[in-house]
Amino acid sequence: MKAVIYHAHDHIAIEQLPVPAINDHELLVRVHGCGLCGSDILKITRQAPAPVILGHELVGTIIAQGRAVDTFHVGERVVVAHHVPCGECHYCRRGNVSMCASFKTSNIDPCGLAEYIRVPAPHVQQATLVLPSTLSDEEGSFTEPLACCVRAVRRTPLHDGDTLLVMGLGSIGLLMLQAIKALSKRAGLNCQVYGVDLLDERLQLARTLGADEVFHAPSEPEGLHTLLSPLTAGRGADAVLLTVPGMQPFQQGLASLRAGGALHIFAAHADTVPFAPELVYQRELTLLSTYSSSPEDLRIALDLLNTREVRVAKIISHRLPLERFHEGLRLMQQRSALKIFFQIAGETNV
Repeated sequence: MKAVIYHAHDHIAIEQLPVPAINDHELLVRVHGCGLCGSDILKITRQAPAPVILGHELVGTIIAQGRAVDTFHVGERVVVAHHVPCGECHYCRRGNVSMCASFKTSNIDPCGLAEYIRVPAPHVQQATLVLPSTLSDEEGSFTEPLACCVRAVRRTPLHDGDTLLVMGLGSIGLLMLQAIKALSKRAGLNCQVYGVDLLDERLQLARTLGADEVFHAPSEPEGLHTLLSPLTAGRGADAVLLTVPGMQPFQQGLASLRAGGALHIFAAHADTVPFAPELVYQRELTLLSTYSSSPEDLRIALDLLNTREVRVAKIISHRLPLERFHEGLRLMQQRSALKIFFQIAGETNV
């Protein structure tokens, strides 16, 4: 079978590997397709040392099941997430499942960008979901990234009448704004959700997907607060969800908050970002962050996709075969693509 194997940041190859063998508690899945995540790109640009597993936004069909597996069946389409918590450690007991050591070290075999994957027993139990027939493979591949956004929204304080600002309208930002709208509505809250980006086409897509207003990212540090002021009686945003890295977005997001507001960091920052603790103290601001998702968030995300409360069909900009992995990577690095979906078809005669 073919698989994308990371040897080093400058040595990523499509190689032939044997189809993984499974034990009595595992599944073998033929991968239909897999999205390219920003975290995959980050591992490459930061020159992470091997081993690195690329690809985790996958959907496929079960083609073999271990004798002890009775919750799934051959022929079912499934989505499989790459990390699972132990459920018993100090972090899991306090709801910080993504800080669990087992969560961080667990993964699928060999990677999502492969024709076949072995699904380990903990993943079978917690991170494998049957894909409804109403969802396409492409739609199903958004379950894991949407689950990350779901967890971020669930960790953000929300109140009726709140104004929330999503900074960065890449694929994650577009999922985030829809997750806010959907989950706040489910909770009976009426929240206004605004989006900010540099690219006009992304602003327009955000409008189509439900943003109440969109803004072209200003250059001035106080520019966002100036834009929000007439919409919030001069207060600023109740919460800002930062889906892009960098000093300028961080400082603009912080400046756009109302007193008592919350800045939610949902992007990896490679550089240090200066800010004044006195500002946070005097204005009672909250800084929080969210990393990855939980098994519960995966189930909520799949339901949001299935009910069409979150729409993803227009987010995929490029569909490529696995053999064109490097082209897809380059398109994302150049910001020439919104979302890459790799179409993968494994052999059926295993």
